[in-house]
Amino acid sequence: MSSRAVGSGRRTDLAWFITGPLAFIAVFGCLLIALVDPEPYGNWGPAGLLLVALVAAHLPVLSFVVRRQTLSATVTEIPLVLALYYLPPLTVVLVATLAALITQVRRRLGVAKFAFNVARSAAATSLGGLVLLALPPVRGVGPGTWGILFAAVSTITLVTLAAVVAVITLVQGSQAGLEVVRTSTVPLLAAGVNATVGLIIVIAVSTTRWSLLLLAALAVTVAVVYRAYAQFLRQHRTLADIYDLTRAMSQSGQDGTLPDALLGRVRALMQAEYATLWLPAQGRHPEVLLTARVDGRGLLDFSEIPAALRESVVAQRKPVALGVRFGEDRERSALLRAAGAKDAIVVPLWSGQAVIGTLEVVNRLSDVGHFAPADIPVFETVAAHAGVALENSRLVDRLRHDAYHDALTKLPNRRRITAALEESVKIRTEGEVVALLLFDVDGLRQVNESLGHAAGDKVLVEVANRLRASAPSSALVGRASGDEFLVTLRLESADAALELAGQLRDQIRDEMVFDALTLDVNTAVGVAVHPDHGSDAATLLLRVDLAATAAKSVPGSVQLFNPGLESRSLRRLGLAGDLRQALDQDELEVYFQPKVTLRDRRLVGVECLARWEHPTHGTVAPEDFVAVAEHTGQLSRLTEVVLREGLRRSRDWADANQPLPIAVNLAARSLTDQHFPDRVQELLTEYGVPAQRLTLEITESGVLDGTDRPIPTLQRLRDLGVRLSVDDFGTGDSSLAHLRRLPVHEVKVDRSFVQGMATDPGDLAIVNAVVTLSQQFGLAVVAEGVESELTLELLQDIGCEIGQGFLFSRPLPYERLAAWFGAQVDPEATSVGELPRLRVVP
Repeated sequence: MSSRAVGSGRRTDLAWFITGPLAFIAVFGCLLIALVDPEPYGNWGPAGLLLVALVAAHLPVLSFVVRRQTLSATVTEIPLVLALYYLPPLTVVLVATLAALITQVRRRLGVAKFAFNVARSAAATSLGGLVLLALPPVRGVGPGTWGILFAAVSTITLVTLAAVVAVITLVQGSQAGLEVVRTSTVPLLAAGVNATVGLIIVIAVSTTRWSLLLLAALAVTVAVVYRAYAQFLRQHRTLADIYDLTRAMSQSGQDGTLPDALLGRVRALMQAEYATLWLPAQGRHPEVLLTARVDGRGLLDFSEIPAALRESVVAQRKPVALGVRFGEDRERSALLRAAGAKDAIVVPLWSGQAVIGTLEVVNRLSDVGHFAPADIPVFETVAAHAGVALENSRLVDRLRHDAYHDALTKLPNRRRITAALEESVKIRTEGEVVALLLFDVDGLRQVNESLGHAAGDKVLVEVANRLRASAPSSALVGRASGDEFLVTLRLESADAALELAGQLRDQIRDEMVFDALTLDVNTAVGVAVHPDHGSDAATLLLRVDLAATAAKSVPGSVQLFNPGLESRSLRRLGLAGDLRQALDQDELEVYFQPKVTLRDRRLVGVECLARWEHPTHGTVAPEDFVAVAEHTGQLSRLTEVVLREGLRRSRDWADANQPLPIAVNLAARSLTDQHFPDRVQELLTEYGVPAQRLTLEITESGVLDGTDRPIPTLQRLRDLGVRLSVDDFGTGDSSLAHLRRLPVHEVKVDRSFVQGMATDPGDLAIVNAVVTLSQQFGLAVVAEGVESELTLELLQDIGCEIGQGFLFSRPLPYERLAAWFGAQVDPEATSVGELPRLRVVP
């Protein structure tokens, strides 16, 4: 048995610590043999023949790779038995050492390995010779001779194994040495069989020289049969390894460990020092460069193959094999040698008709082993399976990514945010809260309808980019739905969450420029925190949504969740079915609030307001049931109920010779209904009310949405003769200059400014500016929320003409309004007839 150490060059020099003692043992053994044996050398003719036999016997029959080491089972024991029987011990040492020298020269090993192998052979043979001299002399070919020769050969085999274990332990570590011991069973058995065959040959040759012919024929036959069997064994082992590799890849493709399963088995299958997987960057997938090394733990991010070589494989779409057995390719071989590698095979990885990367093996294990042309088809088969597995793995990863990310913004979606939130709330940290911020983009629907969905998508992508860039690095930013974005992170308190929400909203509000288009985008922000507002993700998501909905009522605001929002939301949910029933059974009432000239307090009209007395909940706030109607598709019915009742009462007042204009609130959604103006015309005709007695009030955010979408409907209503009013003016982001392009007649100043006039100079200045500019534009101005005489006087001073509020009257049902008329007004003759005039102001 022989062995070849192929340790790393970094530590090969350590072998001298074993080579030195081996050389000493060899020299000392030879001297001792020369002193003890009276005829230590001779028989040079047979020695020459046995030298040739020993050199030939050094060809490996079975090889076992242990890490970087290759243990080879040879048939050297057969000629050794013959040499120990026919030659003097010292001659045997000289022949064996010379055979080892010739063999190592042919293998072109490094100096350290060359010296070790020669010294090991000389030392083992000299010790075997001493054992032979220590035992009784060899006589005949009987059992005694068998034992003597077997003992001498066994000594040589065991010394050889001990030297190999020692050098591998020194170079590669104790674990590698133990692996050599564990894998030495088969070589030791082979050595015993070889010694037995050698004894049989001795017996046969001693009987008759002609037996050499039979033995030669038997040797040739055995060699041919063994070669065929070895080839079959290799093929069977290769198929088994490929099957094991394929199964391992299919099992690891789902959990992200595919490269580990692939490269380790490929390296072992090809008996290579390195196996490398390279996948160039593709889409959102970064470049992958991973290498399994024979004595390494885990995967490394480097390769022994030059980048130019693998890139040429991808470009040419065919494998490249470099080494002593693959012909001459000087340019590529030079690149390989420059990288410090002796041979390599690089094959492309295919996905359909596309090359997605390369699979590489470098340096066949052992100094004498090399990759051969027969290895290329095997490696290509492995690469074909690997390409399919890798593409399937990427597909699974892509599907998993798509399942948890938004396709448009590439942000995590609601499912991913929910999962992260679930994990966050499980960890309670003192002095911290888990904050959840919901950003609802205002006006996205108008952008989609006016500029197209492509523009809306650009707005969403820009909002996503700004949130991602502005949010802290610890935050998870995601898209919850069409126009909603979520941000979750740990903060010190709810106040810190509110502060962060305001900062992020300000970042989003900066102008967005798309080509020649400039947009102002605002958001309403809801905030909820764990543990104050919920102990699980579902509850937090529900409550932050309620907070964001509440924030919409004041555009651009930030709203922290409070329990009142939830009770109100639950109440609204319960009202949905009741509202439909109330509309079907005419249970809603219409109240009327007078509109009065401020200078002389003449009654100039009434505003029609819907009221609902629920049989269980009592009085339902208008903003609640209007919101329910809007979300359940009943808003058009609600609008028609109020419009019908107002027109009917206007007709009744006209029939009583007291014509009185009415005003009806109109939802912004009605302006997108192209049939609405026709419906208004039908109702005016049905009740016989002139169009100029009807005023439709639209909120500022509805009529001034930054687009021209409402203008066609407004123009058609104006063409009918209907008066148009902008309600709640001042609460949005628009300016009076925007009104110049709209066909409206009137502006109603929001009550929040009117009620603050007496105490806040800023509110007074705003109302004064609205009144002054509106009059310059030829628009009437109505002040809402007039509740004190001081407010009335201030409005008179700045020239406001009309007002409504509790100072004059609260909204009243029709019957009480008629009584109020009788108690509060006197007819006053004018050039256009009689107008009611307030007698007393409560």
